[in-house]
Amino acid sequence: MLELSVTSVPVFISGEWREIPDVATGPVFNPSRGEVIAEVPMCGKEHVDLAVEAAAEAFPAWRDTPPVERARVFYRYCQLVEKNFDRMCASVTREHGKTLAEARGSVYRGLENIEFACAAPTLLMGDTLEEIARGVDCETMLQPLGVCVGITPFNFPAMVPMWMFPLALVCGNTFVLKPSEKVPLSANLIVDLLAQAGLPKGVLNVVHGGRECVDALLTHPKVKAISFVGSSPVARHIYETGTRHGKRVQANGGAKNYVVVMPDADVPRAVEALSTAAYGCAGERCMAGSTVIAVGPASERVLPALVEAARAMKVGPTDVAQPQPDMGPVITAQHRDRVLSLVASGEKEGAKVIADGRGIRVPDAPNGFYIAPTIVDFVEDKMTIAREEVFGPVLNVMRMEDLDGAIEAANKSAYGNGAAIFTNSGKAAREFKHRVKAGMVGINIGVPATMAMFPFTGWGESFYGDLHIQGKEGVQFYTQQKVVSTRWFGDGVGDVWKK
Repeated sequence: MLELSVTSVPVFISGEWREIPDVATGPVFNPSRGEVIAEVPMCGKEHVDLAVEAAAEAFPAWRDTPPVERARVFYRYCQLVEKNFDRMCASVTREHGKTLAEARGSVYRGLENIEFACAAPTLLMGDTLEEIARGVDCETMLQPLGVCVGITPFNFPAMVPMWMFPLALVCGNTFVLKPSEKVPLSANLIVDLLAQAGLPKGVLNVVHGGRECVDALLTHPKVKAISFVGSSPVARHIYETGTRHGKRVQANGGAKNYVVVMPDADVPRAVEALSTAAYGCAGERCMAGSTVIAVGPASERVLPALVEAARAMKVGPTDVAQPQPDMGPVITAQHRDRVLSLVASGEKEGAKVIADGRGIRVPDAPNGFYIAPTIVDFVEDKMTIAREEVFGPVLNVMRMEDLDGAIEAANKSAYGNGAAIFTNSGKAAREFKHRVKAGMVGINIGVPATMAMFPFTGWGESFYGDLHIQGKEGVQFYTQQKVVSTRWFGDGVGDVWKK
């Protein structure tokens, strides 16, 4: 069992936890306190080679393990995740700063992906058709690719890795996980639990590090497929580099998600949903409702209540032993400063801050990385704060005269992860869902993130690739299809063999 060291974070190769001596390290913070809680190694090519070779060596035996037996490993894994649920949530809260409720929600969504992966025998079934020609039958089979790689972000330390490796592994692949160097502890924990569930050595490996580690994975000749979640510039780099080296790639990028509020919207429910969409996880998620478009008189109905809700939110440390706030910190001091600079740029370009969280002080955690909920009104699409992904607790407000203008404004974005509308009009909802350019659409739902059985369908610069993470598309991504046509010859075996 993994013992989490205070000073160093190990890698996991060939079923063993290993310390990496004599390499540069990076700090792992508790964002609530601004304190360093661990040092993570910056692995290079030699460590990536060890992990990939271990995965390649384990692949033939794991590929030939019946899907039913692979699924049984994940049934046991489900039980271990449930047994260690509170421990996992505490880890996420400690190294990321999520509230305990947010951590629990994220780990539970990860668990749903494990449960989906347990259906491997059904998910991997092919198709058959007899007599496609006289005496000829045809069938399809789904077979694994080989060594797959997952490169995951800081904002969901447990959930996003569990979007990837459970499905990749039950499909018969082996895997190398490279978690964000900002949050390596939770990833190590969930991998250790899978090892306890009986996963054979080498089937899943973990390396840590930054760009050198990533680039070594992207270019390794034995890596067949790469899954990524992160910012759009990095997603583009992952996609272009990986595909140039012959890999199959799914790269999820950033987002700018628009929430349209119509004049007939249910105001209390819209405000509650908008507050969660904008400020949940301190706004550090690619499905955050980062821009509300108030249509006509909706601004006068919604904004006062929205400002009141933002100012009422309690912000502070998310330590598990303490009473929980409504919102925790952002991930680092550098990221906090970037968010603050974007708010300042909005003001400079003519927007108005109507709920200002920039001056917050948290007396019992003075070194934490805090920004309180912020609302920036009169945002226009030419402004920097309108174009760039803020990835913090900042809600932009745009004003449009009608639904056509709102849809047009949303569709100007280069991104296309999610979009939502709050209305009591079926006509408006139908018009919106058909015309808005986004892969996931919510109707009276602020965060239309999909569950494990559906693909996470980003559009535009929110996704690079062809097959999305999760659901049936995830199965397609982690497998290749083989089509077999069969005819047998012989005497005296029935009319079926006669010409």
